[in-house]
Amino acid sequence: MSFTRADRLHVYIAVLSLAAVGIALISQHVYEMQPCAWCVLQRMAFVALAVVCLLGVLLRRVPLMSRFISFIALLLAGGGVVAAFYQHNVASKMLTCAQTFADRFVSGTGLDAILPDVFSIQATCADSAVDLLGYRYELWSMALFSLLSLFALVALLSRND
Repeated sequence: MSFTRADRLHVYIAVLSLAAVGIALISQHVYEMQPCAWCVLQRMAFVALAVVCLLGVLLRRVPLMSRFISFIALLLAGGGVVAAFYQHNVASKMLTCAQTFADRFVSGTGLDAILPDVFSIQATCADSAVDLLGYRYELWSMALFSLLSLFALVALLSRND
């Protein structure tokens, strides 16, 4: 059983995505940094990236599956960049995230009711503006989503080697 470059990149994307969610959960539950709607939306994007990429590795023998998974991963990671950018430049300056796209999307999925410890919105965007090593959390998230976008693009353009 040999893994192609795309398969390895899909595994890296999944691991880094799950690590990001793990760090967010530690920040929330140990250090009491409560997430806003845009934070939770980014968690959902990281989880979706991990699930899609792991599914791609499991189904790697299906023709064109790797390219399809890479394309979906690129879209998800790109969406994560947009969400983090919006959070940093717009939502963090708002008094409330209520009725924004993120709030409606998170509530609409029902995941906040099924897994409230992971996907429940606990703060406003202004209240959740927190620094980690001198940079805001959403900037770290944007940087990771950018890296994952690059991984997905390389996987998409990779030959089967």
